[in-house]
Amino acid sequence: MADSQDRNLPASEKKIRKARQDGQVARSRDLAHLMVVGGGGAMLVLLMPRLGDWLARLLSTGLRFDLQALAQPDAMTRQLATLGWAWLMVLLPLGAVGIALALGASLASGGWNFTFKPLAPKFSKLDPLAGLGRMVSGQHLGDLVKASVLALLLGTVGGVWLYLHLGQFHDALTMPLPVALAHTGQSLLNGLALLLVVLVVFAAIDVPLQRLNLRNRLKMSHQEVKQEHKEAEGNVEMKGRIKARMREMAKKRMLAAVPKADLVVMNPTHYAVALKYDEGAMAAPRVVAKGADLMALKIRDIAREHQVPVLQSPPLARALYTHTEVDHEIPARLFSAVAQVLAYVYQLRAAMAGRGAMPNELPPIAVPPDLDPQTAPDAQPATDAHAEATP
Repeated sequence: MADSQDRNLPASEKKIRKARQDGQVARSRDLAHLMVVGGGGAMLVLLMPRLGDWLARLLSTGLRFDLQALAQPDAMTRQLATLGWAWLMVLLPLGAVGIALALGASLASGGWNFTFKPLAPKFSKLDPLAGLGRMVSGQHLGDLVKASVLALLLGTVGGVWLYLHLGQFHDALTMPLPVALAHTGQSLLNGLALLLVVLVVFAAIDVPLQRLNLRNRLKMSHQEVKQEHKEAEGNVEMKGRIKARMREMAKKRMLAAVPKADLVVMNPTHYAVALKYDEGAMAAPRVVAKGADLMALKIRDIAREHQVPVLQSPPLARALYTHTEVDHEIPARLFSAVAQVLAYVYQLRAAMAGRGAMPNELPPIAVPPDLDPQTAPDAQPATDAHAEATP
């Protein structure tokens, strides 16, 4: 109870979205009444000449009887069917326009919100005590009072207007039918305009009132804000754990590829990049693993354990680590440098297998300066160790 009375904080975006999903949107019935009555009145004004002619023809057809019609038993039935279809041809378009205006009023007050949740069965709605509580709630009582006041005002205004203009309807009895219809229609439109004034005043009050009531219903307590924030933080932690798990799995897959590499290029303790090249399946050497610091040492240890040559060439290691991704081919500008070290490794393997002479010491590897992060124009220069191979 104390928590429900402490709801004085504005609703969060999450709660507003959930409320819209549940069908809680600010809707103004008075705006709908204004749109329907006002739009209907505007249509009557625009179509008054045609409607007057149509009504005159309808009355003339409905009141016409002759001897042949009286001699047919089903003449009255066919006449009623004809008149009914004639009425439907006019009333159905007017009804469709009224529905469109009502929908437009809903969109204007609360925006578009399509959901089936309010139609879902809820057993709590069958509880008579809960229903009685909703009936005597402040919101429903306020709506009841507002509707009663509106009905009273409309009835009073309409009754006073009819009393003051009753003579105009008496005058229509002495006029020809087309003139009487136009005269009566114009008089009714004048009375309708007066009723529209009352509806405009109520709609101007009800639209902001409904939005205010919705904001008050959705207000949150400090405990609800904390709980929502905790849930959001929990989601962030869960996402972080998932990402960490994915990174761990990627590292395991990467380390599992090191034993199949052709060589590992290292900056002695900071960077390690494992390369593999299959002339028949690859257009260029591919990076199968890379790492920095502890990961670099882990790659080095696995490579030595599986007798993968480890080549210490700091400039090439830095360039490969910076400008390549795992499972991607090396950049074209590093082809020459990588081809040089691959040739050296192949010669070394052949010599160790007794198929050739031991190669001379690997000469310095030429790496484009702009690809080495330590020799690039915006980087601090660093001293490079000499290159040597460790089988």
